[in-house]
Amino acid sequence: MASRKNLSRGSSDSLILSKKRKIENETLEDCISGLPDGFLIQMLSLLPTKDAVASSLLSKRWRNLWTPIHSFYFSNANYIDVRKFKSFVDNALIHSTSTEIKKFVLDLRTILWQPELWRSGSKISQWIDFAVGKEVQDVAIYAQPYSSHFSYELPLSMYTCSSLITLTLTNWVFHKRLNIAWNSLKSLTLHSTSLDDDDIVKLLSSCPALEAMELSSCEKLRSLKITSNLKRLTLSNHLLPDVQGNEVLEIDAPHLKHLDISGDLGELKCRLVNVSSLVVASLTFSDMCITVGKRESEIDEDECPSYHQVTRNLVLDYLEKLSNVTELIIGSWFAEVVFMLRLESVILPRLRCKCLTLKLGVSKSNMYGIASLLQKLPRLESLNVHIKSEIYNDSSCEHVQSYLDKVNDINFWRWIQNPLFPNLKNVKIVGCVGECIRMWSTMGFCKLFKFLKFLLKNAKALQKLVIVAERRTCIFCSESCVSRHLLKLAEKMLSTPRSSGNLVISYQEIA
Repeated sequence: MASRKNLSRGSSDSLILSKKRKIENETLEDCISGLPDGFLIQMLSLLPTKDAVASSLLSKRWRNLWTPIHSFYFSNANYIDVRKFKSFVDNALIHSTSTEIKKFVLDLRTILWQPELWRSGSKISQWIDFAVGKEVQDVAIYAQPYSSHFSYELPLSMYTCSSLITLTLTNWVFHKRLNIAWNSLKSLTLHSTSLDDDDIVKLLSSCPALEAMELSSCEKLRSLKITSNLKRLTLSNHLLPDVQGNEVLEIDAPHLKHLDISGDLGELKCRLVNVSSLVVASLTFSDMCITVGKRESEIDEDECPSYHQVTRNLVLDYLEKLSNVTELIIGSWFAEVVFMLRLESVILPRLRCKCLTLKLGVSKSNMYGIASLLQKLPRLESLNVHIKSEIYNDSSCEHVQSYLDKVNDINFWRWIQNPLFPNLKNVKIVGCVGECIRMWSTMGFCKLFKFLKFLLKNAKALQKLVIVAERRTCIFCSESCVSRHLLKLAEKMLSTPRSSGNLVISYQEIA
């Protein structure tokens, strides 16, 4: 009886809830329909074009509302039949009534390899020609990786598109005999694009307004001589199969303000020739020993030590060339090499850096390397530590590991000489690990605590210590492991002696 009564009440509640939702949906629909056409067109321009076109089914008023949109985003990700995708793009562009195009994106990374789609006069060329004819400002074209027998070339109209402001290309090549005239281009991003040193010189001379350039996995590139007013250069993942251990990518950019080198460079060495105007430098890339992938019989006795000596000299050269930057960002590999330099009693140069950001795993060698670097930053005001879950470095060769193992015989407090940070005001710890922190906590937690204890003891001007954790459930341990361990760290820091009387310690969680 009770069950029936409860069921009856539940059915009544469901009916009321259903009516309430219907009223809310009608109210929302009335609110949207009451907006002016101009606003709705702007809203539709922000959607993938497939969704914008689908809005024509909502009502009579919406039937042609999408046609004046000024931004197009086409992706073939959900199309099994390439012909249907081509037909959709054709129809969308045919019915477009916009006099200009602000943004045009073609994401074709999942399309089957069909050379006829990419050749001159093909559908893709026609679509790009359409955008150029509408004085497009921002273009992004993502193509599949090409084979050695076929490569994607830009349509001729793109080379003289004077309205271009930003351009992103993946897996494309430039026609060497054609002149480029991108007088308005401010940002250029090239991924897996076949470029040599002469191509870069030609590109830069053809883009007088260029402010930012990003290059990723660009083959044949060995010299970046930038005499233009380019302000920002980003290099990433130049791990290429044809690179030998003695190959170098030289960067000569006297007017550059921001340099970012990240990802896996393999055995390629980036050498800074002239970066005298740099303000921000981010060096979070990783290096690979020259012996990786070789059989023991193929390795010369001095090959590995000589290679890593070159690496240590390179990092020392980085520090000397970056002595005037105000913001420095480094990763685990860089910190380890600094540690090895100090083991060899190498004197590190003084830096004028005011903000240091560390993106690394918490290991003894990393912490010792950072502590050594901090002594050379007398002007440092802000320190940010972004924790990554790197417990072991399995890729270390025997030579590097022999250095790292020495850390177990070193007393941390004796390692540091005259540890004073007179200007350090802000320290921020961010738990941004992508893996379970439980294993890390058994080893990394105590190292991080010791490092922070060291800072609190020697930073007399320290005002804020902020510990930030991600609010998430770990897929490995099914617990909020990051937030739990970092909260414990924050609580432990509250009872830690400090030299600053104005220090405020806080803990935050972010979604």
